[in-house]
Amino acid sequence: MDTRTPTHVTTGLRLCLHALLVGLLVLAAVRAVSDGIGHSTTVAVLAASTAALYGAGALAPVVQPHTRAAAVWLAGLGALWLALLALSPDALWVAFPLYFLQLHLLPVRWGLPAVVVTAGAAITGFLLHDREVSPGTFIGPLLGAAVAVATVLGYDALFRESDRRRELIEELVSTRAELAGAERTAGTLAERERLAREIHDTLAQGLTSIQLLLRAAERTLPEDAPAATHVRRAREAAQENLAEARRFVRALSPPDLEHGSLAGALSRLSSRTSTPELTVQCAVSGTPVELPLPYEVALLRTAQSALANTVRHADARRAEITLSFMETSVSLDVVDDGRGFDPSARPEGPGTSGGSEPAGGSGPTGGFGLPAMRARARSLGGTLSVESAPGQGTAVAVTLPLPSAAGQEDAA
Repeated sequence: MDTRTPTHVTTGLRLCLHALLVGLLVLAAVRAVSDGIGHSTTVAVLAASTAALYGAGALAPVVQPHTRAAAVWLAGLGALWLALLALSPDALWVAFPLYFLQLHLLPVRWGLPAVVVTAGAAITGFLLHDREVSPGTFIGPLLGAAVAVATVLGYDALFRESDRRRELIEELVSTRAELAGAERTAGTLAERERLAREIHDTLAQGLTSIQLLLRAAERTLPEDAPAATHVRRAREAAQENLAEARRFVRALSPPDLEHGSLAGALSRLSSRTSTPELTVQCAVSGTPVELPLPYEVALLRTAQSALANTVRHADARRAEITLSFMETSVSLDVVDDGRGFDPSARPEGPGTSGGSEPAGGSGPTGGFGLPAMRARARSLGGTLSVESAPGQGTAVAVTLPLPSAAGQEDAA
């Protein structure tokens, strides 16, 4: 009679209801036979018929709450009970389990009127049998109806609350798994980026220096010098290993930079971040030049961190990423029209958001977003600035000096 997952409590309550109704029907039949009333056989047959119909409905899978089959089944039970009540006053007590069935299987707008009608029929049946009228004649059925209503409605409320808590727990478990996956991905990307920087700053630069020194030594040696061949081979080996180191650096670069330029990566970032509530645009000014990988990584990570904070805290409707190539420097600006903030009131300063948290999502007492962006810019000889005011949006700007032609060739 119920599609909800059974528990020990619900199963026990259901068995008690079955036993109560069948026990009251048996009581009515036994009393009729023992008292020797004229319709004792009819009462026994009606009681047995009611019990049989009840058992069939309890076992039928089609009898479910708020279905037509349940309504038809209850109507049949009600008709048999009324016939039994007309012959035996002891059938009055069967009304109590009927209250629970009506409230459980019918919608509230039909269940409550059905309980009222059943209580009225029970009182009327008792009066028709010329029994002594007392306050209990009216209080008993009405009090039983009130108890049934409070019990069923209270149980349904508890079940709904339990179901909501179960859904919240499932959502929490799912969110925790997604968060753990995101943290693993972020950790992997951060480690790849760290290894790329280490290889570039140590191994690649060292091999570049060795290659330049060997080239200078090769020029100073006569062509027929016995050591010239060894110096040339050493220089070629250093050149090959330098190329291999650069391939490692490219392989460990952020995925957004693997399939295109920095401008393309920023354009894809703006497209991914745009939502119906937030429009993000990307623009490039000046003549694009090829930048060393550390420059591209620093600018991309700055844009990602600033935009992430805009989405989380700024309550902005528009944001714009601008990549500008100038003669001696390259700059990245991330501007939003969010709620803004007072930079002087935050010693660690937020990123582009104006929200309650600094860039990168840490707490208001200091975060790792802005220091990380400053550290990236400082490591490449650049600067980072934040401009904002309450209600006037926020702008984050990072400027990096362009390397010289020779330095760019070595850093590539």
